[in-house]
Amino acid sequence: MESLQAQLQELGPVLTAVGANILWALLALVVTWIAAKLVSRAVGRLSERGIDETLVPVLETLAVWATYVVGGLVVLDIFGANTTSLVALLGATGLAIGLALKDTLQSIAAGFVLLGLRPFRVGETIQFGNTIGTVRKIGLFTTEMDTPDGLRISAPNDKVWGETLTNFSRNPKRRIELIASIAYRDDIETGMRVLRQLVADESRILADPEPAYAVRELADSAVNLHMRAWVKTAEYWDVYWALMKQLKPALEAEGLSIPFPQRELHVVAGDSAKIATKAGPK
Repeated sequence: MESLQAQLQELGPVLTAVGANILWALLALVVTWIAAKLVSRAVGRLSERGIDETLVPVLETLAVWATYVVGGLVVLDIFGANTTSLVALLGATGLAIGLALKDTLQSIAAGFVLLGLRPFRVGETIQFGNTIGTVRKIGLFTTEMDTPDGLRISAPNDKVWGETLTNFSRNPKRRIELIASIAYRDDIETGMRVLRQLVADESRILADPEPAYAVRELADSAVNLHMRAWVKTAEYWDVYWALMKQLKPALEAEGLSIPFPQRELHVVAGDSAKIATKAGPK
């Protein structure tokens, strides 16, 4: 009994020290958690101070993880761990993990390139490969977009960066191209006048650059008239659809017809009947 009491007396200071370390470690974890929340909120408000909102999610993620790492090192230091050796061990482990996760690291590197060069920002509509959508978030690993049909897609950053990028929203103006097909028997100047009147009646078409008109092609069954005009990017589709809706009635009001593909049939008389066909206007 006396030996047990002696052992307990010897373990008392050790247990007290361990208990104190546990309490300090728990306090450090709580402080780290609170600090991570405060850092996340502070970084999240950077967009209100003029920081590009494209960068905010990535900065927020990096800041939060950095806070957790610092908190973890503090906890280990409380228990007397050799943090210097631990950092070296983490570095070696990180190298091994990096070799195993090469594709993932490529996505991270591509994410930093996208954030640095900024070929697109949050809210802009882009296309890479066969994918088109509005950018919602650029993360460390993926870029999230909403497609025109309402789907949310998540594409690896290296796949996005590896394709030719088309940004439909970056420039303030876009050019509308309209093709009006009229029959060969119709008057070209009348068709041009119809196009000019459509442009004149559409107030959203910009005067600079000036709209252009031309005969684009003498096709098999029609004469194709071409109109080019510039509009604000945000109004592109509204103006385009409005012009397309008005084009047919405007041509018909001037007595012009929109031809359809057709062929002429020629029967050649002789010992053996031959039939020849060729495309041509009505």
